[in-house]
Amino acid sequence: MKEQAAIQTSIANIQQKRGILITGLLVAMLFGALDGTIVGTALPRIVGELGGLSMMAWLTTAYMLTSTTIVPIAGKLADLFGRKSIYVSGLAIFIIGSALCGMADTMTQLIIFRAIQGIGGGIMMPMAMIVIGDLFTGAERAKWQGVFGGVFGLASILGPQVGGWIVDSLNWRWVFYINLPVGVLAIVLISIGLHNHRIAERVKLDLAGMFTMVVAVVSLLLALTFGGDKYDWLSWQIISLLASSVVFFSLFVFVERKAEEPIMPMHLLKNKTFVVLNSVGFFMSVGMFGAIMFVPLFMQGIIGMSPSESGTMMFPMMFALIIASMIGGRLVQKIGVRPQVIVGMVLVALGFFLLSTMNVDTNKWTAMLFMATLGFGLGFVNPVITLALQEVFPKSQLGIVTSSSQFFRQIGGTFGATLLGAIMNHRSKDLLEAKFLPLLEKLPAQAHVMMDSFKQLVESNPQSVYSVILNPDTLKKIPEQMQQMFVPVLKQTLVDALSDVFLYGLIFVGIGFVFALFIGRITISRTQNKTAPME
Repeated sequence: MKEQAAIQTSIANIQQKRGILITGLLVAMLFGALDGTIVGTALPRIVGELGGLSMMAWLTTAYMLTSTTIVPIAGKLADLFGRKSIYVSGLAIFIIGSALCGMADTMTQLIIFRAIQGIGGGIMMPMAMIVIGDLFTGAERAKWQGVFGGVFGLASILGPQVGGWIVDSLNWRWVFYINLPVGVLAIVLISIGLHNHRIAERVKLDLAGMFTMVVAVVSLLLALTFGGDKYDWLSWQIISLLASSVVFFSLFVFVERKAEEPIMPMHLLKNKTFVVLNSVGFFMSVGMFGAIMFVPLFMQGIIGMSPSESGTMMFPMMFALIIASMIGGRLVQKIGVRPQVIVGMVLVALGFFLLSTMNVDTNKWTAMLFMATLGFGLGFVNPVITLALQEVFPKSQLGIVTSSSQFFRQIGGTFGATLLGAIMNHRSKDLLEAKFLPLLEKLPAQAHVMMDSFKQLVESNPQSVYSVILNPDTLKKIPEQMQQMFVPVLKQTLVDALSDVFLYGLIFVGIGFVFALFIGRITISRTQNKTAPME
């Protein structure tokens, strides 16, 4: 009887700790995901107080550079030093970075502190999925990854609203300070619930691999960020960055072949499942970020929504993503990984096709339905990619394969935003030259100053021409007769350009669909993988 009571007490303690840990993971993911969208709302106030409008883009770029680069390194370190120490370190860095951001007195300081915050955020991103991979069987993991995917989607929806409330009620600095108490709570819960297992008995850090990978990734991201925007694609700055990326990626591969504990073991790239699943994630993200970027442009320019109203158009997509993530976590156990990913990619492709059919007569309810279709497909695919990778590889490599999934999707998103943005710019220029500039020739002589101004914009920055229909204040400055002449043509060219962008996004989703056809048979386990210690 005493032994039975002792066993029951032990089981109760384990379950209690697991509950505390899951709560800590949810809290950490919630406040980490919130930070991704909450800061954008505060940017106008930040610039108003600190100045530095020309540097504003770096507030996002600095965070993106450090958070993306650190993801695969964090996954490998978690395999070497254990989950708890790396996870808590990431949370601590994020909290410190948030506190420093709140205390920044200049834009330069804030950019540096956002980079520090990004290091912590990049460590946090894959850790929740890694810990779930440790704790649960494949069947349980599918369910929980759906729940965590839902929490992430919910945070993305709430972020702009919470950020707006904080800025209006308190001060923009509290957008960062709010992370402190929530982060401390997450550290306490995770420290109590998670026991640290060092998987590698002898640690040999791959410093050369870390250095070459950081330089290669940062060079690539900077080239993708500034190419076609701040600098021409053929400028020496962009060519130098791309060349640097190629050189250091080559050095990275050379270094990793010889490293004892490589950051990215080269044998993973020879594994069909690893390559196929991450390719699906990459191409899906290329399209997804295109939709997120350009749908608000359609809502503001064609339907006439305000910027804040157009932001709510992400709600149908995110809500559908949450529902699909939860359903998909259970459905994958019944139909398997490959069929679910294929169904999800078909829905994503359908969503893009529907978006490409939008015209000047499309109403917001129709657009919301199209976005929901896209979100449902994304929710079916996103959690399953990570789940399948965790099923195929042993627990000793769970950290690096899980973080790789996040890494490839982030790179895909950056690539997609850049490429589809370039396509949008190119198509806008062609359409405006064909349909808008001929109208300018019909203007009276006294309007030639305006005509020359528009011609320069079409040549240098075609998308800025749409400010006539995007900004009510700009539109009011144009005489009524000219509005009647310009606005219908500008709306039609904007619709045509966006339609082409969504069709190009559909092509990338189609490539991802082809990769999905090559996913092998992956069984979702109902027992624990014994190759690594458990909680």
